[in-house]
Amino acid sequence: MLLASPNDQMLRYILAMELEKESAYDRSLSYFQSLMEDCPPYVPAFLMAGQQLARLGRIDEAKSTYRSGIAHAEKQGNAHAAGEMAGFLAAVDDPHSAM
Repeated sequence: MLLASPNDQMLRYILAMELEKESAYDRSLSYFQSLMEDCPPYVPAFLMAGQQLARLGRIDEAKSTYRSGIAHAEKQGNAHAAGEMAGFLAAVDDPHSAM
């Protein structure tokens, strides 16, 4: 399906999620990165990439990803996604918080 529709954001997002499940983190993050660079960016990719980076201990990258995601979500009028990422950002900033 992806060969027929290489720019399909949902297909690329699903593939990134499946690659993460298979512990293919570099490939997964590569797909998330391409989604974040799309015009317009695919906002859910910021959330999932941030979570994956945090789980991998790449905290500074996770924070940066969440911050960018919040900005893009707000620009796209997606207050729900912005709020969700703000919550995850706060949890990464304070690892003792219950998230």
